[in-house]
Amino acid sequence: MSPLPIAVIIPTKNEAANITGAVRSVIRHAASVTVVDSASTDDTRQLAEKAGAEVVDYTWDGRYPKKKQWCLDHVRTETDWVLFLDGDETPSPALLAELYRIFGDGRRVRPAAFDIPLGYWFAGRRLRHGHTIVKRALVDRTRARFPEPDDLDAPGMGEQEGHYQPLADPVYRLRATIEHRDLDPVRTWFERHNRYSDWEAWLENHPEVREQVRTAKTRQGQLFHRAPLKPLVSFAYAYLWRRGFLDGRAGLDYALAMSFYRWQIGLKAREGASARTRR
Repeated sequence: MSPLPIAVIIPTKNEAANITGAVRSVIRHAASVTVVDSASTDDTRQLAEKAGAEVVDYTWDGRYPKKKQWCLDHVRTETDWVLFLDGDETPSPALLAELYRIFGDGRRVRPAAFDIPLGYWFAGRRLRHGHTIVKRALVDRTRARFPEPDDLDAPGMGEQEGHYQPLADPVYRLRATIEHRDLDPVRTWFERHNRYSDWEAWLENHPEVREQVRTAKTRQGQLFHRAPLKPLVSFAYAYLWRRGFLDGRAGLDYALAMSFYRWQIGLKAREGASARTRR
């Protein structure tokens, strides 16, 4: 079977625990696999090359474009279609089969991008119920672009685009999943989300920028943005409405962790608002 006409791009920094599996999952199926690395201090680069990927160095200059848009502009530009994977992600066999059906019939693919649901692992267990995130991970680089909100002064994200999607039209949603299985210890999840909550809290105190970001979020993200008592709503949604309790202890831990994340955002936002008032 011929490889898919898709360039897989994997942005990384210190993903030695995960990168070999990510590269091997796509190396036989994609037109190219490129790891775009931000000065990793572990063996990410060497392991990626050993698994068969090309490795490209990336250094952020503090301005736009940020890392993923830079990839769209500069990496393997001979291929229009780009699938972004995180260093701890792999396409499920069902997703590969779905992509072969879409791209293998010889017809021009009409959508400008595809939204793909995540199969999420937390604390070593696959969540079947409580997690519902969808990523716009597969894009036609000629018809999609990441927004550039005025958040360069915000803490927390740095070289990464924030929690928003590339802008594209039309967008289709696929059925099968990208499997997000992080082999790092769970403390790294909390370290990342501590940084992310800094960015989210900054947005709460800069409503004009928050509105720029809101328009580039999924519908679920836009609706949740308006909800009161977000920590409680987050827990109730994940654990009760989405039946996260069926995932056992991992479902409870995940619902509590996401509720704590929302609580962090609110607390940091209030602290930031108080600091601005005192000036």
